[in-house]
Amino acid sequence: MTALAVADLRVRWAAGAPAVRGAGFDLRAGETLGVVGASGSGKTALALAVLGLLPDGARADGSVRLHGRELLGRSDAELSRIRGKDLAMVFQDLASLNPVRTVGAQIAEAVRVHRRTSRAAARAQAVELLGLVGIPHAPRRARAYPHEYSGGMQRRALIAMAMAHDPSVLIADEPTAGLDVTVQAQILDVLRTARASGTATVLIAHDLGVVAGIADRVLVMHDGRAVEQGTAEEVYRRPRTPRTAALLRSAPRIAPRPARARPPGPAVLAVDALVRHHGAVRAVDGVTFDVRRGETLALVGESGCGKTTALMEIVRLARPPRGRITVLGEDTATLRRARRRTLRRDVQLVFQDPCSSLNPRMRVRDIIAEPLTAHGMPASERVRDLLGLVGLEPRHADRRPHELSGGQKQRVGIARALALEPRLLLLDEPVASLDATTQAGVLNLLQELQSRLGLACVFVAHDLAVVHRIADRVAVMHAGRIVELGPADEVYAAPAHPYTRALLDAIPIPDPVLERARPRVVLHGEAPDPANPPDGCRFRARCPIHPALPPAARARCAASDPEP
Repeated sequence: MTALAVADLRVRWAAGAPAVRGAGFDLRAGETLGVVGASGSGKTALALAVLGLLPDGARADGSVRLHGRELLGRSDAELSRIRGKDLAMVFQDLASLNPVRTVGAQIAEAVRVHRRTSRAAARAQAVELLGLVGIPHAPRRARAYPHEYSGGMQRRALIAMAMAHDPSVLIADEPTAGLDVTVQAQILDVLRTARASGTATVLIAHDLGVVAGIADRVLVMHDGRAVEQGTAEEVYRRPRTPRTAALLRSAPRIAPRPARARPPGPAVLAVDALVRHHGAVRAVDGVTFDVRRGETLALVGESGCGKTTALMEIVRLARPPRGRITVLGEDTATLRRARRRTLRRDVQLVFQDPCSSLNPRMRVRDIIAEPLTAHGMPASERVRDLLGLVGLEPRHADRRPHELSGGQKQRVGIARALALEPRLLLLDEPVASLDATTQAGVLNLLQELQSRLGLACVFVAHDLAVVHRIADRVAVMHAGRIVELGPADEVYAAPAHPYTRALLDAIPIPDPVLERARPRVVLHGEAPDPANPPDGCRFRARCPIHPALPPAARARCAASDPEP
């Protein structure tokens, strides 16, 4: 039976620009449709039109039928009686959670919107729903506020809210975007549970690996049009359009690479036994690594493991609380103010979010020129050179950030970081918010620049497929410590630590047949509390092999944390 039927759907924004141009699909009960495409292809506009949540001034035409009932043209009051009950949505933006109310109270409110029930019964159901989506210690967590949840837990809470009334159709807009691969796997398990109960699901995503593991059928969008539609196996293995083929080619894959020896020479950056605690929180708890000229070291691990904290400690160029940081042969603890300012030219940072890291009131030329001006250097000609270096055109110089795509914004951030010709480039999740096509372009740019300029790079990421493409060496972090460190190909081919193995198992493969057939161990539970980490191996509570170890080995795990 068809649960949702969309035919010849057309959406125009208030300014008249088309967002969706005649898209359509049929979705049956218990079926999952994956909607994929690059940023700006019309995926989210399609979902908002189905729900009747388009912004003021936007217009939708065509047909949207839920169990045969036409939704287009209905008043907002009529749609409000349907939304959340028969038709629910999981929004991409975590800001849809109210920061001043507990998570349990918000879910209980969603329960009571369409159902006459007591507050106590609604609270009890909220706890039950949190448990259903895999939130540990649900009764206690229900009393917590959104800021006390990790990103993955917030996403699961939004799914719990959407599932409060067992909707017949669930629309999930990028529910795994920006999440660790282990959390992604947990979110997909939750969506599979919803599908098993008969819920029809529309999964919107730019990650083709995520879609491959769960979708029955796939709809490919480009420039507002549905350019291809079919079963997951047909679309992935026998794409009929160049656009689909290009999307599949851009999806990151782990494949053998020619082995590369470490470049000779001294380390550009050396970190020795680095510690950074924030009060009781042991954010970084004894980290050691080095990077040489022309080399990329990737710091990988789940959110909260200490990757970004380590990066920020390096960029401070100051005395760390404990341990030692040496940049270009100079101990940062001994730097005087003038020398620190000079050395800062050689160490530059590319931020994760290109939107918030660029001043919205400044033009691109001024953003790129800012570090040059700060150091009293001529900027005009250098800005033109930098635009060309990162693949932007001269016309982009006069634009402001909101006039650029996500990939273009990140290229501006890279150009700004390269303005002073640094020798060490620190990159904090530089492609996490980008779609696969744009992501591939930025990674190609970084590899080309490193080869041309001889940069030493520290690349922080949670996506191990992306890391494999760019990293020479990999340091795997867990709970403030490095648990494995080595050449990328060796770490990926034969991981020594069970945490590394679990991270690799969680990487989605952009092929539905391979993705569903491979054995996988999914990590459950949350990483240890950094304010109160356990003694010994901090991974043992989640370790899939720990219960099967002999007693003597389990005792060693409880007593000491193994060296990488």
